[in-house]
This record gives sequence, C-alpha cells and structure tokens, in this order.
Amino acid sequence: MITCCIQYTLDPFRIDDFEKYATTWPPIVERCGGQLVGYYLPKDGANNYAQALINFDSLADYERYRERLAADPDAKANFAHARDTRCILVESRSFLRPV
Repeated sequence: MITCCIQYTLDPFRIDDFEKYATTWPPIVERCGGQLVGYYLPKDGANNYAQALINFDSLADYERYRERLAADPDAKANFAHARDTRCILVESRSFLRPV
C-alpha cells in the first residue's frame, strides 16, 4: 500500500472555496479507484495549509486512478472550481508507505 499525500498552500481568504472543493472529492475519488483517508483543514496554527491523504494498493493503481480522474466530468468540474476561485496557490504530492 502507498499513501498519496497532497499538500496544499491555500489563499486564507478562500478557505470556504477550498472546503467546497474538498467536500466534493470523496465520491469522485472512490469512483476513480482511490481510498480516501480524508481532507484536513487547519484548526490552529497556519491558516493557509491543508492536506489530503489517499491510499492505493500500488503506484500502478495510482497511475490508473489519475487516468480515470482526468476523464471524469465531476473531477474536471471540481478542478475548474479550484482554478476559478484560486483557492489553491500551490499543490504538491509525495508518496508514503506504511512501516
């Protein structure tokens, strides 16, 4: 198993837009083959940071997920929402494995 860890730098004035973006993903992620652990917004501390964790059985499964995501109309609409609202300033991914 691997976990895709997506780190977001957010516009702190657009947190509500990001929250809409994040709450839209669960059925899309599951439909496309990911196992969503969750999206996390700041509670205390930095107000411009969020994180998502998605599990996959393998890196090959992640690659298939990305292909399905690129073709999914709901995913395309959600990406457009983030782009149009500019709630996400920076997005980066890393992959973790359990020990």
